[in-house]
Amino acid sequence: MAVPYRCPNCKTNRTRFNIIQQQAEPVKLDPQTGDIVQRYTNDELEPFHIAYRGPDLKVQCAACGLVEDERMFIKFGES
Repeated sequence: MAVPYRCPNCKTNRTRFNIIQQQAEPVKLDPQTGDIVQRYTNDELEPFHIAYRGPDLKVQCAACGLVEDERMFIKFGES
């Protein structure tokens, strides 16, 4: 279902946005070099590795550059 957006920062933009799809990749890094030591799937995480729980989408206003969760732009688009 399509919903209207409006930028909560500049408050005028209702048409130009960049939709950013976030894709988390769980990894374990070497503390000295920063190299990736191990890559995980969400099914095989270690006990102290919490799965990503953030939003799948972020939105950037193409007029002022604000980046926020999609729900912020939806809420401002309702009014």
